[in-house]
Amino acid sequence: MTRRLPLARRAAPFLLAAALPAALSAQRAPTDTMANEQVAGYDWVRPEADYVRRTEMVPMRDGTRLYTVIVYRKGTHDAPILLSRTPYDADKATSRNRSQLIEEILPVADAEFVDDGYIRVYQDVRGLGKSEGDYVMNRPLRGPLNPTKVDHATDAYDTIDWLVKNVRESNGKVGITGSSYLGFTSLMALIDPHPALKAAVPQSPMVDGWMGDDWFHNGAFRTFGFDYDLSQTVKAGGGAVPKGGGDEYAAYLAAGSAGDYARHYGLLDLPVVRKVLEHPSYDSWWQGQAVDKLLGARKLTVPTMLVVGQWDQEDSYGAPAVYQALEGQDPDNQLVSLVIGPWRHSQVNYEARELGPLKWEGDTGRQFRTRWMKPFLDCHLKTEPAPCDTPPVLTYATGENRWEVSPRWPAGQYRPLYLAGGASLSWQKPAAGSDSYVSDPAKPVPMLPRPIHMQGEEWRTWLVHDQRFVDGRPDVLSYTGAVLNQPVHIKGAPKVDLRAATTGRDGDFVVKLIDVYPEENSADPAMAGYQLALGIEIFRGRYVNGFATPAALTPGKTYKFDWSLPNVDHVFLPGHRIMVQVQSSLFPLYDRNPQSWVPSIMDARPRDYVKATQTVRWGGDAASAVWLPVADDSPAGAATAAN
Repeated sequence: MTRRLPLARRAAPFLLAAALPAALSAQRAPTDTMANEQVAGYDWVRPEADYVRRTEMVPMRDGTRLYTVIVYRKGTHDAPILLSRTPYDADKATSRNRSQLIEEILPVADAEFVDDGYIRVYQDVRGLGKSEGDYVMNRPLRGPLNPTKVDHATDAYDTIDWLVKNVRESNGKVGITGSSYLGFTSLMALIDPHPALKAAVPQSPMVDGWMGDDWFHNGAFRTFGFDYDLSQTVKAGGGAVPKGGGDEYAAYLAAGSAGDYARHYGLLDLPVVRKVLEHPSYDSWWQGQAVDKLLGARKLTVPTMLVVGQWDQEDSYGAPAVYQALEGQDPDNQLVSLVIGPWRHSQVNYEARELGPLKWEGDTGRQFRTRWMKPFLDCHLKTEPAPCDTPPVLTYATGENRWEVSPRWPAGQYRPLYLAGGASLSWQKPAAGSDSYVSDPAKPVPMLPRPIHMQGEEWRTWLVHDQRFVDGRPDVLSYTGAVLNQPVHIKGAPKVDLRAATTGRDGDFVVKLIDVYPEENSADPAMAGYQLALGIEIFRGRYVNGFATPAALTPGKTYKFDWSLPNVDHVFLPGHRIMVQVQSSLFPLYDRNPQSWVPSIMDARPRDYVKATQTVRWGGDAASAVWLPVADDSPAGAATAAN
């Protein structure tokens, strides 16, 4: 049966249409058909919108004004403020759709907050978007590296001070959050914080650009930083480096060194590129910007929940590093907590049911935001909050796919898994031996099957790509344990202890920890035989005696190279096997090591790139191993099941 509207409601549109020309005629003078038809602006927030969207130019202590967008649902009062300070356009962040519904204009992750009366604030950092002032990439804290009186700490302070005095709908309590660069600005707000700042949730923060975040990892330069530098620091004509849409492996290989690449594409015109190229080692310039060191030297006063993804392809280092720097100040677990989810970079703020071929139990991003992040912010920001019940450490155990709470991190006891003869792994130290391979800079090991495009979904999921594409290469060593008969649960950052020598005078080493799925897997055929990397990390050999003191290696000498893989909570299931791969390049993500000695690899010339034989030693007095943080809940004897 057709449902008919009442006559008055059916007739109204026709009456309105008939009256419209007359109404327009009464309101507007006749239009000159040849006049300029562009108008100055258009307010897309209509009177019927269910929200208020204010824009303000908030003054800083030096007179610079920062563009700030304030959004809240109509009728909001006595409300906490949730602030994000962004280099990625506050207008864009608050106009996802030009809608009259608040959930539609804001990012998906904001819905839970504005639906519960939060005031959401986004601000352009100084020099970007519509904010005034000069932009400096990751502007250092005022001091030796910043002779001015302003930085992200002072800007956050001044912004919060203005907000609590000028947003009448607020209750005077502010939290700060955001991912990546926004995670960095969230952390900087904790340095000399405003009294109204009551909680922080920095996500995947940029913390130390040399040790393990965006620009270097353990001394090896990450080439994708050039694209980021260009997009962030050029007012017009920025974006990606104009190398075309072909295979990035070929493009970087043809360019030569990182310095040659920068010169070829005119990137030396960018001050930030010149700074990075001029500081290839971990000198005072990098150390003075390391946010974990800055925070560790101060007393933390603001409750902070640090968040990172287990497969964060950009900033896996920062959040755990800050946690380690601050956790000693917090014996009662009242101020700092750590969250590791099964995510790529920033995926916590999106739908997170899967990552590449991996499927989780529901939307893990929303689970975290609703079950833990919002209650954490509520208990510190609301006027009459519920008691705080924040887990000290919250992680997602991949493999068995469940959330877990731990009292500390790492949450396992480290046990060495030794590289052994016959390309095997053993929980017992084997007799001495070695394996060798030739590393050729002219044919570096690719990070992904070619052609490679370090963008889009390929970039977001490269860390979970099946590693069988390099297993069997002559310049990749694969060590595999026996089939597990019991689960092995690891919770922490696996530690690499690699004893190796080279015929060159420098060299890189890459180690991968891999979960090898059974060859027969009818429950999920796409994962049959899959080699899932749980951690991939590089070490540049010249820094074996100190990151600030690069030196040539002695050919043939066995060195002890120590570094850590990313933090992980994972269960190797029965029927699976553990694998460790060793190689000497991961291209083009990291620049090539010439394997001869040059003062700066950034300026290596074509003749400097030479082949070298790399020898990995195992057993005896030079026992290479990956130390795994085996959790207490691993069954008794599980650790020996890989023998």
